[in-house]
Amino acid sequence: MTQIVTLITGASAGLGADFARQCAAQGERLVLVARRRNELEALATELGTARALVMDLGESGAAAAVMADVAANGETVGTLINNAGFGLWGKFVALDGPRQRAMIDLNIGTLVELCHAVLPGMLERGSGAILNVASTAAFQPGPGMATYFATKAFVLSFTEALHEEVASKGIKVTALCPGPTKTEFGEVAGFTANGAFDKISAKSEDVVAMGLKALDAGRAVAIPGLVNKAGAQGHRLLPRWLLRKVTASIKN
Repeated sequence: MTQIVTLITGASAGLGADFARQCAAQGERLVLVARRRNELEALATELGTARALVMDLGESGAAAAVMADVAANGETVGTLINNAGFGLWGKFVALDGPRQRAMIDLNIGTLVELCHAVLPGMLERGSGAILNVASTAAFQPGPGMATYFATKAFVLSFTEALHEEVASKGIKVTALCPGPTKTEFGEVAGFTANGAFDKISAKSEDVVAMGLKALDAGRAVAIPGLVNKAGAQGHRLLPRWLLRKVTASIKN
């Protein structure tokens, strides 16, 4: 008998680990995917209803390899949480070119491939859910993190379109757009937060709870926090040239 599972990428820390804990608390069987073996296997052991799949999702063919592993274990994906991704802070021209391409491949390429892989089964069953982690960065250009902001704009646009395509088929698709969150994201990106940044950063577990609630409710877009909701509307209130300058001033 095929086991319905929740597949969570980038599950070894931060939002991914909290997604795992909260989904496990709801009684879901989990497949956790990330690069870091020790952290991932420790989390799977902690939860008891999860298994770890150690894999670098940035590598070519990673999405197909994940789906092959799921099938080989007699599983099918009922819920997909595309959380894996990273950012880089700095001037576009100064950042490593291959590393930026790797960011695009992971933040966009693997996310799209996994959505494409799980949807046929969901459509056949007439049920399923996909949560793609975007960001409030998706709502404006980001001088100083140009490529990262652009990847999240893609994730938001793609997810909203997918939401409309499959909503009538019993499948829920949501883009979760967090603002600053207390995870290791900034450290990986090379962004040194100041005290003000820390004060407005949300707790990872709160962001996850809001995202799962929005997914369950069938919402297309979820933005945690009133400040983030207001900030995401900057493109409606400010001309593009001013929005670019405001965003650049925050990070420089």
